Amino acid sequence: NMARREELAARLKAKGLRTTMPRLQLADLLFAQGNRHVTAEKLYAEARAAGLKISQATIYNTLNQFCDAGLLREVQVDQARSYFDTNLDDHHHFYVEDEGRLIDIPQDAIALERLPDSPQGFSIAGVDVVIRLQK
Repeated sequence: NMARREELAARLKAKGLRTTMPRLQLADLLFAQGNRHVTAEKLYAEARAAGLKISQATIYNTLNQFCDAGLLREVQVDQARSYFDTNLDDHHHFYVEDEGRLIDIPQDAIALERLPDSPQGFSIAGVDVVIRLQK
């Protein structure tokens, strides 16, 4: 879809990113389906299934570039697993442990009564709550 590709290219350009073919193809996979959470591995599998010749390194680099540019948000559930979230609104997550799946929680559904003072020389950039679920 040409109009969609032009819209994605404009979105990348607006964030200061060059519009390379791999970036456009991955942006299409990431943003075509509304808000979603995706791991690098899942995106790589989707790219392969779509017949794209993109290396895993390109996937990781592109996801990190999109995060740095403010197109994605990284949600780290543990040291071994990061998800990339297309929903940039402030919100929290449930993490379904046995499925490896994130579910959005609206920001106002969690009340944070009190946060500690940040150490000297630092300010709090944000608070991401991950509530782990088991069956």
